[in-house]
Amino acid sequence: MAFVKDMLRMWAHSWKRFISIAMITLLGVAVLTGIYAGCRDAFRSTDRFFDAQGLHDVQVLSTAGLSNGDIAALRKVNGVAKVQAERSQEVTFDLDGRKSATMQEIGTNGIDQPYLQEGRMPKKAGEIAVTRKFIRDSGKRIGSRLTVTPESASSDTSDTSDTNGADGTNETNGTDEAPSFPTKLTIVGVVLDPQNLSNPDGYSAMTSFRSTATTDYTFFAPSDGVTGTLYTSATLLVKGAAAESTFDESYENTVKQVTDRIDGTVKTDRQKARRQELLDAGNKKIADARAEADKKFADAQSQIDANRQQFNQQVDQIVSMQAGAAAAGAAANGANAGAAAAAGATTPQLDETTRETMRETIIAASPELTQAKQQLDQAQSQLNEQKASTEQTLKTKENELKTSIPQVRWYVQDRQSLGGFSALKSDLDSIQSLGNAFPIVFLLVAVMMSLTAMARMVEEDRSLIGTYVGLGYGRLAVASRYLLFALLACLIGGGLGLIAGFLGIPAFLLVVLQGMYVMPGLRLEYDWLYGSLGIALFVVGVLAATIYACVQEMRQTPASLLRPKAPRAGSRILLERIRPVWNRIGFLGKVTARNIFRFKSRLIMTVGGVAGCTALIVCGLAINDTVADLGIKQYRDIYQYDLMVVSDDSDASAMRTKVASDGRVTSSLDVRIESGDLTVAGSGDGDSGKAGSSGSESIQLVAVPEKHLSDLGEMVTLQPVSSGILGTSGVGKTGSLKLDDDGVIVAQSAASALGVKAGSKVRLTNGDGVQATAKVSAVNRNLIGSDVYVSETYYAKLFDSKDAKNTKNSKSSEDSEALTWNAMLAKLSGSDTSQTDYAESLEENSSVMKAVSCAHMADSFKFDLMGAVVALIVALAGGLALVVLFTLANTNVSERVREMATLKVLGFFDREVHHYVNREMMILTVMGVILGLPLGRLVGGMLTMALNMPSLYFEVEVKPLSYVIAAVATMAFALLVQLFVNPVLDRIDPISSLKSVE
Repeated sequence: MAFVKDMLRMWAHSWKRFISIAMITLLGVAVLTGIYAGCRDAFRSTDRFFDAQGLHDVQVLSTAGLSNGDIAALRKVNGVAKVQAERSQEVTFDLDGRKSATMQEIGTNGIDQPYLQEGRMPKKAGEIAVTRKFIRDSGKRIGSRLTVTPESASSDTSDTSDTNGADGTNETNGTDEAPSFPTKLTIVGVVLDPQNLSNPDGYSAMTSFRSTATTDYTFFAPSDGVTGTLYTSATLLVKGAAAESTFDESYENTVKQVTDRIDGTVKTDRQKARRQELLDAGNKKIADARAEADKKFADAQSQIDANRQQFNQQVDQIVSMQAGAAAAGAAANGANAGAAAAAGATTPQLDETTRETMRETIIAASPELTQAKQQLDQAQSQLNEQKASTEQTLKTKENELKTSIPQVRWYVQDRQSLGGFSALKSDLDSIQSLGNAFPIVFLLVAVMMSLTAMARMVEEDRSLIGTYVGLGYGRLAVASRYLLFALLACLIGGGLGLIAGFLGIPAFLLVVLQGMYVMPGLRLEYDWLYGSLGIALFVVGVLAATIYACVQEMRQTPASLLRPKAPRAGSRILLERIRPVWNRIGFLGKVTARNIFRFKSRLIMTVGGVAGCTALIVCGLAINDTVADLGIKQYRDIYQYDLMVVSDDSDASAMRTKVASDGRVTSSLDVRIESGDLTVAGSGDGDSGKAGSSGSESIQLVAVPEKHLSDLGEMVTLQPVSSGILGTSGVGKTGSLKLDDDGVIVAQSAASALGVKAGSKVRLTNGDGVQATAKVSAVNRNLIGSDVYVSETYYAKLFDSKDAKNTKNSKSSEDSEALTWNAMLAKLSGSDTSQTDYAESLEENSSVMKAVSCAHMADSFKFDLMGAVVALIVALAGGLALVVLFTLANTNVSERVREMATLKVLGFFDREVHHYVNREMMILTVMGVILGLPLGRLVGGMLTMALNMPSLYFEVEVKPLSYVIAAVATMAFALLVQLFVNPVLDRIDPISSLKSVE
């Protein structure tokens, strides 16, 4: 019992050490669990929401639309739980200018169901549900009416709807028609699109650089009132996928098995079958047109024949009358009057030649008959010409049918292709990667501080330990006094850390996340396993340090422990050997130098602890500086152009005419821009439908005219880069990189994520879905977006294959090599504001699909989520620095109580004692700061390199101000600790402190 009381008394006396260990454990466990818990809560809530709304696992798109046969084939794929055929249509309306929207049919099979936020779901034709973004932008409300106009080419299916034939499995359909929706609409509800969780009322504009939306808004309509038998897409749910977390690799593997099956046989077979359906439908239309024309021509020929027969009868009658009259006159000149009478009563028989001669004579003598004969001959001639022309036209159509109908292409996509999903996942993954790295530093500092504190604690009880061991107590029992002390401190600190880690930090992160995304049903959850392992990790580390300290002392005999520890033998420090410097240092300065460098363990612990804390602060500020300058570097330095304008191929000429007529452009470069994919050769089949799989990246393919390859360097800063270490990269000289016909130039943001370098082989997929293996001639410095630059000649070499030609409709072989320059990079005159306004005005023009102002992008680019996490990390690092300095300062004082008492006996005033002790701590702190600044840059570079996010490359940068802030903050914490240490020095009693240990 006395042993326990003494142990409790010792614990109470060492309350400062207890608080230090508990605080370090609290901070470490909070960092370890907090960021993880916040991301996990967001992951779980969105996964539950996706399952509840039936967000599709796989989506199938086709360049020719999908038929009932395609849907039936997808239902037969092994592993598919549900298939939902979807119809949509792009429409436009007037809302402070021309705006576009996608009319989306609400599925009836439970897939991709919108989440109702206000009002009710639409049920009747003409009713729609809109997103909150539309309500905010338009100022409309539930009950408001809206009139929309279908776009002339609202989807790929509308281009082929006039030639689509009947599906082989649907005998009742003669042709497939493109979807059509009502145009007079009434808003009855406000919904959240599960495919896009961006918060329009928050600061979600920061993700605009990753936006993949082709229209401004999405309107959801019921099936009532929707016509058309052709589907724009098919969405699938995979068996067993709902049981997995959508953000885990197990989910991706489950879905990949199904997409591989679709790609393996169904995709190829249905592409061929669908094209054959289109060919059959075209041939049937030609055959129907020929039959209808033949019927019309036959009717016209019958009419002409009837009229000619009537005309011939009339002429024959006149011929008969004239022949009869001539015969009667000849008989009248004879003698036999009776014979004459008989002859007049009968018509003389004429041979065919005579009769034909008489017909021609009669017709020529009569203007009316002549005109009638000409009309009949003209009608027959026109009919013959029409028949010949129609037959020639139909034969031409038959010959052109195969080339006019392109190869049908399927695109099999998973959730990674959804811009909202991939943005949320990449944001959370990047934050979680930071949460996995920073606790390592906290754990190392915790072990160092625990070793320092517990070693001093054991050393202070040296004689007491010897007494207990001499009385027969086992070494384990004696060591348990300190092990239980450290364990209790870790458990209490860890428990408080779990509260902060699973409640405080996640609540903070989720507030920030909810400013970016809408996540219904979000709640905080506790992970018993992860929380227990988090505490256990720090318990093991701290107990290991405590055991080491106990072993170092207890391996001695009780007699040795009962005697005071012998002072360390005097020795010279290195500075003493530098006589010119040493001789000029004052007495107290020499004492300070000896105290710092002779006690190497204290030196290492103090400098190491302060350096670690300083490095954490610098690391957080480095990430903040890196993210803050991304927009400026990309849109001010790398992109030299001020404006990018993109149009449809059919509107390219009108777009260039419009921009040129405005007179704002000082120089420009026509290019072709396509959305595609880049896949590392050998990492897979490179299917663009798997853009989210490993080894693949969505890109913007930029083709440059052969005659203007040198002009690209005036619009985009071309600088070759090579991968470096510690977050650095070697950047070549500006202008030293040239685009040629030997390969493509890949953006650094894509190359870094895929491990691509100059000389690598990659697989490119262009806008038509055609794939080709290309050589990477260079990697260009690029931070935002994934641009791939290719020359016109090399583009033709890559994609102008037989398969590619079939996708170019009825172009001739000569025209098939020509590219349509559907985009323009331009430099503008005027201020940034005027350039932004001009880009907005261009988007209202019907010939312009998209106009982007670099000035606006540079000013509007934000990444507030990362900034919030950095602020959290810096705050925790600052708290750790404060605890570390407090622990080291108190340990330093406790080790030197007799020294401080001696100084007081020698006549030192309290202020002089303060200065004597604090000067050593400040020097050690400065040394730690000097070591921690470059260490922070090193760690910051390593962590930033780990933040691989879609279309982003973090070019590590630490501004001088950040170094100053980190140094000043650490020094400020050291000064703050002095306020707590000075009273301890004042309370040292020289008499009691200098009493003999014996």
